Amino acid sequence: MRKIAFLFIAALGMVTLNAQTSGQMATYNSFSADGGVTDALLNYADGDLSEKYTESSLVNDQYIQGSPYLSNSFSPTPLYYKDDVVGNVFYRYNALNEEVEIMKTQVEGETIRGLAKDKELNIRPNGKKMSFKTFITASDRTVNGYLTELVNGNTYDLYKRIHVKFSEAKAPKNTFEKAVPARFTKYVEFYVQKEGANRIDQILPKKSKFLNLLDADNKEAAKQFIKENDLNLKTEADMTKLFTFLNK
Repeated sequence: MRKIAFLFIAALGMVTLNAQTSGQMATYNSFSADGGVTDALLNYADGDLSEKYTESSLVNDQYIQGSPYLSNSFSPTPLYYKDDVVGNVFYRYNALNEEVEIMKTQVEGETIRGLAKDKELNIRPNGKKMSFKTFITASDRTVNGYLTELVNGNTYDLYKRIHVKFSEAKAPKNTFEKAVPARFTKYVEFYVQKEGANRIDQILPKKSKFLNLLDADNKEAAKQFIKENDLNLKTEADMTKLFTFLNK
C-alpha cells in the first residue's frame, strides 16, 4: 500500500468517525475486498447533506421544470485523496447546492451522504478531475464550489463549472398571459488559473475580456489561433483546444 494510504488512515485517526450504516465504530482499513471504499473513508469524506432542493424535497412538486441535478441517477466514480485513489463510490452532482452526493453501493436503502468539502478530496467522472475549489466570478465574487479540470498545463489550467439557478413560479398578470412555472436553469462557465497564481478567474466569452486574462506574450498567439480556427469561447471543445495550444 502506498505511502499516501497510510497518511490517509492516520488522518482518519484524528477525526471522530460516525458509522451511519452499521451503528458501530468503523474499521480503519482503507480498501474493501471488492475494491470499493470502506465506511471509514466514507465517514472521513462525509459532509453535511443539504436539505434544500434535493430529490426528496421535490418529489411532491410536479410543476418545477428541470432539475438541480446534472443527472438524477448515481454513476460510478473513483474517489481520490490528492492524486491517490482510495476507493470507488457512486455519485451525483447537485449543481444548485454545489454538492456532490455519494453512496457506497446502489443497494436500495443505502445512505446518501454529502462529500466533505475538502479540497484534497476529488472524484474522476469520465476521467476528469472534479474537486472543491475557491474561485472568482466575473462579478468579482469569491465563491466556493466544484470545478472540473479540463486542461492541466505548464502555463494555464482550464476548469469548467456547471451550476443551476432556481426561479420561482410567476402567476399571470392578466387573462392574456400564461403562468410561468418554477424552474431550474443550468449554466456552464469556464475558469482559468495561471501558473504560480493563487486565484482562479472566470473567463467571459467576449474575446477582448478573455485576452486580458492571459500573459502579455500569449495574447497575440491566442488571438490568431481563435481567428484561424474559428473558435467559439462558449464551448468546451474549443476552449480545451485553445488552452492545449497555449500550453505548448
